[in-house]
Amino acid sequence: MKVRFCRKNLSRMSKSAFRKLKDEPDLKLKKADCLGSCRLCKERCFAVIKGKTVSAAKPGKLAKRVLKRLKSS
Repeated sequence: MKVRFCRKNLSRMSKSAFRKLKDEPDLKLKKADCLGSCRLCKERCFAVIKGKTVSAAKPGKLAKRVLKRLKSS
């Protein structure tokens, strides 16, 4: 499954979630310049999976939510 991260959000707050998910064999992580969720990008950690935004207040919680989405699909 492809998971996209905004580069600015990675530099602000999602980097540790990206690192945790990097070793997952079923995930293909992509970095995008902008995902068009600028307000969310400034406030929370987030990623986009199959066109759906997954967000969390902290990177660890974001990683858990991404993995939960992976297992449910």
